[in-house]
Amino acid sequence: MKKTILTIACCLLSMGMLQAQTAREEIAQIPERSGGNYLNYELVPLKSLTKTPKGYEPFYISHYGRHGSRWLLGDNEYKGIIDQLEKAKTDGVLTATGEEMLSRLKAFYPCTKKRLGELTSVGERQHHNIGKRMTENFPKVFSGKADVNARSTTVVRCMMSMEAECEEIYAFNPKMAIHNDVSESFQFYMNRGTEPVLRRLQNSAERGKAMNEANQMFTHPDRFCAQLFSQPNYAQDSIRGGAGRFMNSVYNVATNMQSHDTDIDLLSFFTNDELYDQWRIKNIDWYLQHGAAPQTGGVQQFSQYNLLTNIIETADTVVNRKDWNGATLRFGHEVALLPLACLLELDSCGRAVEDMSKLDEQWVGYRIYPMACNIQLVFYRPVKGKSGDILIKALLNETEATLPLPTDNFPYYKWSDFRKYFTDKLSNFRKNYPEEPEPQRQMRWPF
Repeated sequence: MKKTILTIACCLLSMGMLQAQTAREEIAQIPERSGGNYLNYELVPLKSLTKTPKGYEPFYISHYGRHGSRWLLGDNEYKGIIDQLEKAKTDGVLTATGEEMLSRLKAFYPCTKKRLGELTSVGERQHHNIGKRMTENFPKVFSGKADVNARSTTVVRCMMSMEAECEEIYAFNPKMAIHNDVSESFQFYMNRGTEPVLRRLQNSAERGKAMNEANQMFTHPDRFCAQLFSQPNYAQDSIRGGAGRFMNSVYNVATNMQSHDTDIDLLSFFTNDELYDQWRIKNIDWYLQHGAAPQTGGVQQFSQYNLLTNIIETADTVVNRKDWNGATLRFGHEVALLPLACLLELDSCGRAVEDMSKLDEQWVGYRIYPMACNIQLVFYRPVKGKSGDILIKALLNETEATLPLPTDNFPYYKWSDFRKYFTDKLSNFRKNYPEEPEPQRQMRWPF
């Protein structure tokens, strides 16, 4: 009984159920958190790791990581705001505060030329540091004749993230065998989800209703626009999309400025409450698209059916190889990592929440998928001369996370329990949604 109580307590602490701060308080403390998927990984707190179990050693890491901080994807995300502020200036309604915002945007905009969607210097640094810590935390995985296979989606920012991380790993041990690969042939599990059922549910009426309610509840642009335009109804009447959409456009640029080594600030034009409300809308949208949301049938996380299948089948090829050590590193996007974290039920990621007005009390996206977010599944085996089960622990953003499995030694779980639970989970999904296509496979090592 004491062991069970201790296990539950450890799980509660890891899941954040005993966290002292609410999302509102965390955003007030570090406003950059309001960016959600734009949050700079360097602002994510890292915790010390539990010691390796006695008689065991780590020998394999199975990883999926998102690219690091990037430029925004579309020119109009920057230029559209500049044009609207320029028009207000021509119309004679731009305030001194509006002039200041325009000046800051115009100073930054030339830097975006031909860089849209690319990795920034901040993003490169994030992956260098992650790679360095990976070798420091698990030197045995990367020692000797380690075999490291790294793959990236065909997007440049992902390839550059892979290169930065692998540079650190190779610097740790130049004798290792390290292979980098980029190909359309494995995008089916690196950057795509299963299709028919998920697409239909993602575009469900329930999702649309929930987002409409969220926008109405949490969009309050009056104070924000009043500081920029001297005419009270100017933003609503004269800017395409109205005041709320304009405010959201500025919010997107402002929260992504943390992706750059710059002192140009746009967050200061918002109050903490405005940032919190804008984030709540974003948090709901990401949850409905990729989480275990009842509003979309609770199956959105199964978009990563192929990815989890690959993780399990790849591990099967190495867990029983004696005197072998290495890693499988995959580099992609948050639209894969987030549903994978939900599918794995890491900490509170897999929660089903009915009331979207209270989602932020139970499911906080920026804790899951900041820039450079990553999942590391670390495998342990008995040292030579010892017997025992293969063990596994899960790291979400380099912090030990709970899994939906029994254990009396958190954060360690039996690989056999992991494999059975998630193989059964994937199989049950296939039975319930037979119209989904069979998973694709690459029947060779390395996967």
